[in-house]
Amino acid sequence: MRWVLLGPPGSGKGTQARKLAETYHVAHLSTGDILRREVAEDTPLGQQARSYMDSGELVPDVLILDMIRKRLSNLRNGSGYVLDGFPRTQAQAEALDSMLGELGQTLDRVVLFEVGHGEISKRLAGRAVEETRSDDSDTIVAHRIDVYRRQTEPLVDYYRRKGLLARLNGERPIDTVFSEIQQLATA
Repeated sequence: MRWVLLGPPGSGKGTQARKLAETYHVAHLSTGDILRREVAEDTPLGQQARSYMDSGELVPDVLILDMIRKRLSNLRNGSGYVLDGFPRTQAQAEALDSMLGELGQTLDRVVLFEVGHGEISKRLAGRAVEETRSDDSDTIVAHRIDVYRRQTEPLVDYYRRKGLLARLNGERPIDTVFSEIQQLATA
């Protein structure tokens, strides 16, 4: 299983990626989690990424690509993974294709979680309170959704053309969405 999960902030990518990783014993590679850990530990990568994350901007490709290359290279040969929050731009998707080619791998599936703006706003407001995340304030959420629409939505067409895209209604209950994901995993 080598999957990418796509969707706007708050669409359930992280929740479903954790469930996939646990159920199928694959690595969950969340760029957001990795970056937040780096920021919390005040590493050089964290220091570089902090200003981008706090303003809702995407962290530059060079930082993200180095981080992903390192994580993929460290996996056991043939290990599966779920990429959560990467790629976010067509340039990143093309770089991922190249990187996977160097590793002798290809993606198996790209799952898009479709969630409306109102539901996203509600989820992120709740997450901001529960997890005290600085990147989930109202202003930054609106900006993150705009960045997603401009930079990440074009990946839907990119992966559709490659025959990898599956669309799921991410507004349904977590277990309902996961059941549908499991059907995709066995298809």
